[in-house]
Amino acid sequence: MLGTFQQSSLRIEVAASEQVLRQSLTDSAKLQQWLSPLRLDRGLPEQLQPGLSFTSWAGPIAIQQVVDQVESNRLRLLLSKGIDGFHEWYWGDGWVQSRLEGISLLPLNLAQTASLLRLRQFLSQ
Repeated sequence: MLGTFQQSSLRIEVAASEQVLRQSLTDSAKLQQWLSPLRLDRGLPEQLQPGLSFTSWAGPIAIQQVVDQVESNRLRLLLSKGIDGFHEWYWGDGWVQSRLEGISLLPLNLAQTASLLRLRQFLSQ
């Protein structure tokens, strides 16, 4: 994999309960809404489950994702192709945290910050 090793952990406050955050992060239709302009494969099951493999697209760059773990307040995705690493999400009442680590040519911290801000905006609507 070409690129630079990058790691970032960000945590923000959001106006949402733990249950709403879980739905927003594990329901594929809701994911597609707030992750835009990132595109997800069509035909995903309603809920993300361990072992599910799908591709997301950041413009022309494909990012293969495999759901490693889904818990009541945690989601872990293994990443390959455009990012070689992992993305973990943790959440609770009023907060969400994203931990991203991998090798990529993409500016991961910038993308991570933008996605958290899009999630916050989605939850405020």
